[in-house]
Amino acid sequence: MPIKVLSPEVAAKIAAGEVVERPAAAVKELLDNSLDAGATQIAIEVQGGGVRLIRVVDNGAGIPPEEADLAFERFATSKVATTDDLESISSLGFRGEALPSIAAVSDVTMVTRSRDELAGTFLNIKDGAVLQKTKRGCPPGTTVTVRNLFRSFPARLKFLKSTATENGHISQIVTQYSLASPEVRFILIIDGRTTFRSPGSGSLREVLAVIYGVENAKLMLQVEAGDESEDPLLPQVTGFVSPPSLTRATRSYMSFFVNRRWVQSRMLTYALEEAYHGLLMTGRHPIAVINIAMPPQEIDVNVHPAKSEVKFRHDREVFGALQKAVRATLLAQAPTPTLDTLHQPQPASASFTERLIMPEPTAQEAAVESSPPTQPAAEPAARSLPILRVIGQIANMYIIAEGPDGMYLIDQHAAHERVLFERIRDQRQRRAVEIQGMLQPVPVELTVRQQELLELQAEALAEYGFEIEHFGERTYLVRSVPAMLQGQNVAQSLTELLDFLGEGAKTDWGEEIAISLACHSAVLAGQALSQQEMLDLIRQLEGTSQPNTCPHGRPTTIHLSAAQLEKGFGRR
Repeated sequence: MPIKVLSPEVAAKIAAGEVVERPAAAVKELLDNSLDAGATQIAIEVQGGGVRLIRVVDNGAGIPPEEADLAFERFATSKVATTDDLESISSLGFRGEALPSIAAVSDVTMVTRSRDELAGTFLNIKDGAVLQKTKRGCPPGTTVTVRNLFRSFPARLKFLKSTATENGHISQIVTQYSLASPEVRFILIIDGRTTFRSPGSGSLREVLAVIYGVENAKLMLQVEAGDESEDPLLPQVTGFVSPPSLTRATRSYMSFFVNRRWVQSRMLTYALEEAYHGLLMTGRHPIAVINIAMPPQEIDVNVHPAKSEVKFRHDREVFGALQKAVRATLLAQAPTPTLDTLHQPQPASASFTERLIMPEPTAQEAAVESSPPTQPAAEPAARSLPILRVIGQIANMYIIAEGPDGMYLIDQHAAHERVLFERIRDQRQRRAVEIQGMLQPVPVELTVRQQELLELQAEALAEYGFEIEHFGERTYLVRSVPAMLQGQNVAQSLTELLDFLGEGAKTDWGEEIAISLACHSAVLAGQALSQQEMLDLIRQLEGTSQPNTCPHGRPTTIHLSAAQLEKGFGRR
């Protein structure tokens, strides 16, 4: 086939396929325009999964009559004018492709009126061409109606999912935009039924209550921005995150916004989960709504036609700012778990957001290609355990203690793990790990995999006091170990440590070694403790920076308040 220039019709449909991949994408583009126009109220109506009808009504600035038809020309926009403008984009839309792309694959009408005009402008567009332009009475703002989406693009139409699935994608878009702009009132009407209505009060917590439920919204912890005067170029992280006791089984409850633009970012997802490192059990993920504010020139939003991806000029700084802000919030505000919140199950009836569709990154995808910093952020001291009085022990496993407000149950193994983990981690940071030399070298025979891990992490193991030398094909001699392994089976402890290091992807090998050492050295479940031993353990736990969880993320403590006890015994 000879080379030739595509016809305008074919070129328009190709461009439309990039921008409008499904009805939800058309809704997103129209919402961008409404928000850029300063709208404070936006109503979205869809029928037939958005294929039959999409209507977006806003009270924004409107479009002057002389510019109304120009809005449907490709690359016509009021948001950028020169190449320099692309270096500092502050609007949600800027490419000038949304309206012409939608019009190329549907029938579109628009009624718009700017506040300076007495009457509005009505446009009827079909196949990208303006068929009618007249005056029409209407309130200030813009109404765009899209009918028969992909009517002239059957190849795209046949790849759409069910009506319910497409409605789910549209609902996801609207709820995410309500989280990004809590001061805007959003109303979503699906097939004649109002399915979502945000308060528009400016309170993000109120929007969270509508989306995730009132009780969950009350539990969310607020992430507050740092001092902007330190460096105006540094990212400012705000939003809400769930305490470690409130989790979900998927990552679809994490929402990220950069200058209020909803973005998909593996790096941000990874940074958030790193902030919860050691606080969540495997397979559990937090609820989070994070907005990162930064100068527009520090990010590139001109990455993809859908504008859902961004590039950061200094991604390591963004990673660190997010991780540090969330970690500090968790350490300062996260409460001791109660039986009401511990391992909270998914609600039996799906909430509004649980019906939404959102792709979830795999574990491998979460590993950031740019290798962000893996050192844990500095952790401020946070006393979330009160002074406790030891009462006794249950099943040689749990310590019973009394606090200012009720009863506390402490898992002795998990608590001791936390104490030992922080102790050896701090010793390593000070390069003062206590070492126990062997009177006689202990021979250890390793598997091929264990040998690879030993040689790979020899330096990290040495930092903790392991002195190991090669002796034979796969045999090694252990000459010294961390002092906390004194009295342990050294060969077994080393092989189990190497097996632990070989499980799954590790972000910080040094910290993983500390976790394993603490686990092997901690007091066992089923071990009887004296009153003094229990008291010493509780006092040491009170002095840790994260007393509520062990390094694996399991809770160390459960709190039964006086009110809960009274209710249980029928006293209130």
